[in-house]
Amino acid sequence: MRFSARRLLTFVTAALLALGLMLAPPASADQCAPPGIDSASALPTNLAAAAKGPDEDKYTTASVVPLESIDISRLGLSRPGTLTVGTLSDAPPSICIDSTGQFTGFDNELLRAIADKLRLKVEFVGTDFSGLLAQVASRRFDVGSSSITTTDARRETVGFTNGYDFGYFSLVVPSGSPIRSFSELKPGLRIGVVQGTVQEAYLVDTLGLDPVKFPDYNTVYGSLKTRQIDAWVAPSQQAVGTVQAGDPAEIVENTFSLDNFVAYAVAKENRPLIDALNSGLDAVIADGTWSRLYSDWVPRALPPGWKPGSKAAPVPQLPDFAAIAAGKEPPTPGESAAPKSTLAQLGTAFFSWDLYRQAIPDLFKTGLPNTLILTVCAGVIGLVLGMGLAVAGISRSRLLRWPARVYTDVFRGLPEVVIILLIGLGFGPIVGGLTGNNPYPLGIAALGLMAAAYIGEILRSGIQSVEAGQMEASRALGFSYTSSMRLVVVPQGVRRVLPALVNQFISLLKASSLVYFLGLIASQRELFQVGRDLNAQTGNLSPLVAAGLFYLALTIPLTHLVNWIDARLRRGRTTSAEDPLAPTSGAAHQEMI
Repeated sequence: MRFSARRLLTFVTAALLALGLMLAPPASADQCAPPGIDSASALPTNLAAAAKGPDEDKYTTASVVPLESIDISRLGLSRPGTLTVGTLSDAPPSICIDSTGQFTGFDNELLRAIADKLRLKVEFVGTDFSGLLAQVASRRFDVGSSSITTTDARRETVGFTNGYDFGYFSLVVPSGSPIRSFSELKPGLRIGVVQGTVQEAYLVDTLGLDPVKFPDYNTVYGSLKTRQIDAWVAPSQQAVGTVQAGDPAEIVENTFSLDNFVAYAVAKENRPLIDALNSGLDAVIADGTWSRLYSDWVPRALPPGWKPGSKAAPVPQLPDFAAIAAGKEPPTPGESAAPKSTLAQLGTAFFSWDLYRQAIPDLFKTGLPNTLILTVCAGVIGLVLGMGLAVAGISRSRLLRWPARVYTDVFRGLPEVVIILLIGLGFGPIVGGLTGNNPYPLGIAALGLMAAAYIGEILRSGIQSVEAGQMEASRALGFSYTSSMRLVVVPQGVRRVLPALVNQFISLLKASSLVYFLGLIASQRELFQVGRDLNAQTGNLSPLVAAGLFYLALTIPLTHLVNWIDARLRRGRTTSAEDPLAPTSGAAHQEMI
């Protein structure tokens, strides 16, 4: 059986890699690299008409605190002298991880420049957008950097700096789609958005539509390219950075975000930090840093009447992006991409050997160790606590039985993400002094507590499946109740549920990817997140397939190993002629006599 398991794993890996070699396209460009001024774009024709006038801006400050008067010791930072920044890794060119594993993009590079003005260090921590604002509000992060468009609803949760960018939406559709404008979006169409974004609110509140919600930009774009959705309403920066030449998708229209500007999020009560960031923002605008970064990362014409920073900040001096865009030679008809076959699309999306080769070192060095640490540590916690829950669950005492029942119901009933966020955000500030505000231990604890609820039920069912006669026989031999359970009943129960325990361990292995919701630095990413980040850099799904191969390499041998152990325990040890415990022929003869 071990031989067949090895053969199966080898066959799966070889087949996938061989198919990748046959279908592999050239490696995709790094979408997290600054596109440069040559990618400049003019202001969309419908943008100015949709924009609010400057007089309607009630949040931009009239001026800022002088930079030299800021006392960095009074900024309320979680770590003195360091800005802990929550950001994303999958939305180039604004926020992403580059090929060297560094958080970068326009938003983050600008924040680094602002921090330099304030004489602060910066530590970027990756998280998920759905939990970012809550983590900023609870002081898990000092700053949220994620191209966050400010809205009145979001201002109820966090505070914001002055704007450093403006936000407008792009309508992205599959090539050849009859949809050409926002006005053509009607009920019945499958319109994709990233959950929790302003684009979702725009579709629901402004257009009155029910969108299809996705967890990240790469997933929604992958669904668009395969025509599983009819359109995608995206932030303009993400649309421009994601839609590549030759992709079966196009940007057909843009509209201005009526909800305000793009800004950094800070805890509402931390006004000193907001004032300091506003001062740093005005400073990098005045010395030309903002213009340089803007021209490198998101070179597009500014809407009339809008500028970054406070109302007292100088107007940034930018190249004529409209003239640069107009000067570019339009593509000739012969340069348009020909429609690809289904097999070619499959090869392009999932089987790039160059990307496999690029992903595997990071998966080995970063993803695999972190996945194993999270899984093994959480598994140990789950086994120990689960055994306690199992014993308590069959106890005759209500004081033990009912708490175990309530614990199991709560932790099995709540979604895993909710439990991780509750523990990470709820207990994080309490134990921050012990963990150094590192969410890694809290993630392990959350996974272990969740696993315990399931493992406890598995062990309880196994223990209760052991015949009552086993307990009676052991008590008749003089064993105490505790000794009978420990030496007779529990070992038999565990053996009976061994396959179910391994299945739970495999589920825990895959659930380790959810710890990313708490925010992890680049060196703490597990397998799935390493693949996801490279997917964001390239727009190709091959890195996720590579991560999946690592999961297969872990789970398939484990499954067959436990099956072999289970069969071995059921069959018992095979005696041989040389076995010292086997009865001799003479002994057998004496027994016959």
